[in-house]
Amino acid sequence: MNTPGTINHADQDRIDWRTLIAACAAVCVFAFSLGEMFPLLALNMESWGVSEAMIGLNTAMAPVGILLAGLIIPLLSHAFGGKRVAIFMASATGLLFLLYPTFPSLWAWFPLRLLQGIFVATLFALSEAWVLGNAKGAIRGRVVGIYATSISATFGVGAAVVGWTGIAGYLPFVIGAGILFLAVLPISMVSADADGDEDRQHVSMLSFLPKAPLLLFAIVVHAMFDGGMLGFLSVYGVRHGMDDSTAALTITALSLGNVFFQIPIGWIADRTSKRKTMVGCFLVASTCLAMMPFAIATILIWPLVLVAGAAGFGIYTVGLAELGDRFSGPDLIAGTSAFSTMWGLGALIGAAICGVAMDVFGPHGFPLTLLAVFIAYLVILALITWRRQRRA
Repeated sequence: MNTPGTINHADQDRIDWRTLIAACAAVCVFAFSLGEMFPLLALNMESWGVSEAMIGLNTAMAPVGILLAGLIIPLLSHAFGGKRVAIFMASATGLLFLLYPTFPSLWAWFPLRLLQGIFVATLFALSEAWVLGNAKGAIRGRVVGIYATSISATFGVGAAVVGWTGIAGYLPFVIGAGILFLAVLPISMVSADADGDEDRQHVSMLSFLPKAPLLLFAIVVHAMFDGGMLGFLSVYGVRHGMDDSTAALTITALSLGNVFFQIPIGWIADRTSKRKTMVGCFLVASTCLAMMPFAIATILIWPLVLVAGAAGFGIYTVGLAELGDRFSGPDLIAGTSAFSTMWGLGALIGAAICGVAMDVFGPHGFPLTLLAVFIAYLVILALITWRRQRRA
């Protein structure tokens, strides 16, 4: 019997490293492009004089697409095979990115971001199913941490590109599209065994929802943080005197926290308790949000954003590891699809309420609204835990 935190070599031998590496590489390509697009689109709309509330509504279209994608991902994977679906979505997203500068209009960007959400959610759900299917036993948290680190590193690089290219013209969009087309190469390396679930019984995302409600609720709250931070952190910086390039780097700082801390967070979750580790991430992120209004105009904002990003994304890392502990096969694909849908729901709400809060309460309404959501989750979790203990 293994002690907590030791690697079970039998588990290790069952890992399909080809698929694991291919899935991480494919999602890294997507993360790079997404990291570039979030500040690029937000700052373009800011330069057009679009209000924060309208930027929030536009940003929310991607989560709407993610919500819709959750309903069709298991069906598409069952019908056509995950690898073929992922290759199509990667190619389609590359073409989509070129349409943004071709139609530089707020209203044209609404349907484009809706389609972007559908395409991106499909690739992420499939890649996460491939990763969790190969992350075994006592090392699952660390493998998921490596996966999350890979996403975060490339996401941050994508955001940094905006500081180099600026926000005008085709160049930043062409770079994002070109990187996306490269995603086809690692996806094509996914092994046939990993993608051989077409003949298994189809499990819908909706049928999965009652199986892990508390876990999915945590993903919703995490996504509200994600949607708010990605949509408005750079705008928040501009409102406090940063130029566009420096404001875009706040997204890079947010992502660097994920790069440095996701593997340690996964290690802690493997050695202790995934649920307690997740609560710890909630508490740290809440503290950072409470301090943000006092730090935004000082150099302290950079380490604060770094830690906030690590803790905020750590919620998803630990949740994904717990999902892999509890489910497999078609249930796992349905579970990662449900994660995508819950992320879409949370990001949709988060982007919308942060934009409205900034309009109504001023710039500080952005972090304080997210803080209120985190506190509400912790209170609800404490009440549920207390009621379960009383029944036991």
